[in-house]
Amino acid sequence: MKRGVPLEPHVEARLRELGNVDLLVGIPSYNNADTIAHVVRAAATGLAKYFPDHRAVIVNSDGGSKDGTAEVVAQTELASPSAVLVSHPVSPVHKILTPYHGIPGKGSAFRTVFAIADRLKAKACAVVDSDLRSITPEWFELLLGPIVSRGFDYVAPMYLRHRFDGTITNSIVYPLTRALYGREVRQPIGGEFGFSGRLASHYLDKPVWETDVARFGIDIWMTTTAIADGFKVCESFLGAKIHDAKDPGADLAAMLVQVVSAVFDLMETYEDRWKNVEGAEDVPLFGFPHGVGLEPVNVNVGRMVGIFRQGVRDLGEVWARALEEETLDRVCALDDPRAETFHFPDSLWVRVVYDFALAYRRGALNREQLLRSLVPLYLGRTASFVIANMDSGAEVVEESIRALAEEFVREKGYLRERWK
Repeated sequence: MKRGVPLEPHVEARLRELGNVDLLVGIPSYNNADTIAHVVRAAATGLAKYFPDHRAVIVNSDGGSKDGTAEVVAQTELASPSAVLVSHPVSPVHKILTPYHGIPGKGSAFRTVFAIADRLKAKACAVVDSDLRSITPEWFELLLGPIVSRGFDYVAPMYLRHRFDGTITNSIVYPLTRALYGREVRQPIGGEFGFSGRLASHYLDKPVWETDVARFGIDIWMTTTAIADGFKVCESFLGAKIHDAKDPGADLAAMLVQVVSAVFDLMETYEDRWKNVEGAEDVPLFGFPHGVGLEPVNVNVGRMVGIFRQGVRDLGEVWARALEEETLDRVCALDDPRAETFHFPDSLWVRVVYDFALAYRRGALNREQLLRSLVPLYLGRTASFVIANMDSGAEVVEESIRALAEEFVREKGYLRERWK
């Protein structure tokens, strides 16, 4: 296959048999036998119900599951006419099951999906996680429809989330991406995306597939590449994303290092684009935002504050190599046992993130060591956010997140001046 993406002989044969398709849905998986049948059925039903006149294929790109995931996909019956309420003939939905090769990770699974989309000349594509419990057929109308009918190239998801879920997105990835590239994409690492066939081919040509992007960071890479390279971007409201929510103080440290490293790497790749961007613009939103039931998120504020205070005691020398002196002084001043309430201000947090981006660029420390030293600062900021919003409703919390995003925009000159 062109562009050096290896495919199994039976997959090659299946592609020759199919020829070309209009729509493609990719489902990367690894040991998801318990949930993937529901996702496949939702995809097949959505394709048949909303795009009955389009040739469609579902691609399961599997990372070597040991729990029978591939067998479950193979045995899952696609939507029957009695379950799909359409009044005219339905184009059959096909399936392709393929292992992916290369660096283990979601990115390599996506590369296989992009390659198959390119080979089949698909006009519109979507990728969805294989462990979703809240996915419905309507998601596929919302992910594919703006591309099929409106000429968009990239559809980012918009979810309602618990006010203390998605803290990496809310405190770093969303506001920083918005400030850098000037587009209001609220959940740039959401996990479910729609994209045009031409964007899939564009992704495939990028020289990232033997890098850490293929191991982690693929979501933010897709979003940033679409925006920075000038593709037509929108959002679609998908309701609630039900997944295994995590206590941000207990489980997200490794993810923080992975995602932030990808964001900082992209800052270097696209520095000529973001340095000239001022302000931020909304992108079109499809779907109808509405209230949905959300699963609770347990947050251990005391543990997070404790890790921050330990960081102040143990990491001063490391932080001194990353942070401006004034910023470091303000951070250390937060460790004040006399203070009635622990509070990490927006302005200080923005300076911390920008200082770390600058330190990452200049190689102030080993990059993994540098980003691991960010974890206690992130946990302190998250604890402060939870304390401030413990009794706030979802709308008030969202307003505070957007206020932080505006602070990132206001302070962008600080980053730009020091980037040189």
